[in-house]
Amino acid sequence: MNLYSLLDQAATRFPERGAVFSGELQVSSFAELRSRALKIAAALRRDFAPGDRIAIMSENRPEYIELLFGIWAAGMVATPVNAKLHAREAVQILEDSGAVVLFVSSKLAGEVTQAIATSGARDCRRILIDRPDYLALFQDEWRGSIVASPDALAWLFFTSGTTGRSKGAMLSHRNLMAMTVTHLADMDPIDENCSLLHPAPMSHGSGLYIPAYIARGARQVVPVSKGFDPTEFIELCGIHPGCEVFFAPTMVQRLRLEAERTGRRPANLRTLIYGGGPMYVEELRKSLVTFGQVFVQIYGQGESPMTITGLRRADHSGDDAAILGSVGFPRTGVAVAVVSQDGEPLASGEVGEIICRGDVVMSGYWNNPKATTEALKDGWLYTGDMGSFDDRGYLTLRDRSKDLVISGGTNIYPREVEEVLLKHPDVAEVCVTGQRHAEWGEIVVAFVVRRPGAIIDDKELDRHCTEQIARFKRPKRYVFVEELPKNNYGKVLKRELREQLPPLEQ
Repeated sequence: MNLYSLLDQAATRFPERGAVFSGELQVSSFAELRSRALKIAAALRRDFAPGDRIAIMSENRPEYIELLFGIWAAGMVATPVNAKLHAREAVQILEDSGAVVLFVSSKLAGEVTQAIATSGARDCRRILIDRPDYLALFQDEWRGSIVASPDALAWLFFTSGTTGRSKGAMLSHRNLMAMTVTHLADMDPIDENCSLLHPAPMSHGSGLYIPAYIARGARQVVPVSKGFDPTEFIELCGIHPGCEVFFAPTMVQRLRLEAERTGRRPANLRTLIYGGGPMYVEELRKSLVTFGQVFVQIYGQGESPMTITGLRRADHSGDDAAILGSVGFPRTGVAVAVVSQDGEPLASGEVGEIICRGDVVMSGYWNNPKATTEALKDGWLYTGDMGSFDDRGYLTLRDRSKDLVISGGTNIYPREVEEVLLKHPDVAEVCVTGQRHAEWGEIVVAFVVRRPGAIIDDKELDRHCTEQIARFKRPKRYVFVEELPKNNYGKVLKRELREQLPPLEQ
């Protein structure tokens, strides 16, 4: 089934209901959204063919939604590009994907055009979303037929590229339909009285949830700021019904701090889905106190979009640190296992690599057979994440396999040390990594951001760790920094931190 069918069905059921909003103002009804998407499809089919890649590079905006469904109706492949990438990185994605056209905002178009010219990259047609050439798309009525092959590519999802060149995960209509149905089955009973807000990038997690909410007739709300402004988010939650949102953990913390500072809470906040990085137990506890039981956690990757395991709303009702620190149960239709280096299943409590399989898993990486072979084995996706199941079936992430610290032959999981350090009242943020050492192989290093006005030193943090974890897990070095470097999705760039470390005197 083509993902466009979700919009078609919703527009039939709810033609006059508001579908897309810019802030508090309605942009289109469901009937109007369907009409605009089909006109975009007609324009695309005039010049391009089914299977062609159509890139979108823009800040969050209402047009994103009609473009996605127009691309799918035309049988083409949506290729969203993170608007915060450097222009050279964007051009790499355009080159790799072979995009035939780029829908781009005027704010970003100049730098991308210059990067194409200076790099000598293959050029492609560019349409400015916020200029008259975009309006020219809406001249013809759709008279074609919808391509309905479930295995046709729908979304070329390029990874964030924190450790090298981005890879394009090939996601089919079947993959994204499985993601959509699994979200509706496991995580949230959405209906037409709900609203999906988009302060997080629509090129990433927030955009991937558009089909599920369109399928149920829920409205799409794009903040006027085109990004995350906690004050604006709180205001929008007071305007729209049944507000739901996908946040990276750093955004949850920013919203909590704003709510505590002002005393204002998001009035109609119904569901806050978090994922894309570690949500530490102490932060989660504070946020539950501030916002109540509105939280849902998802664990997934671009290769298995938003869907490997999940922690339901009910799982957040207690104060069991093991549950709150986990990523929940395998999702409906997804098999999940933890395996050794030899690929053998491990018992509960044993740490190994997390693998999964199901209809939600990508078919491979675009133009990258080597990376595909490394990631997909016998139908299983090897995630590169380390974790373990407990006897109740909860999966807990330990770390990325490359982030594991091996000191003196013993495995040390940075997240465990980070959780302990964050319990200290004067620690705002922390990132733990390893540094090469002649005798021990590696030592544990903690990068610490102090809370404003706090005075803490190595000895204080060492004492704090000694009270809670084994001595061999304690950081051997503490580096105090003003902030942690993060990528556009809020993930800490450990590679940049390691590069800042001066050599050890050995």
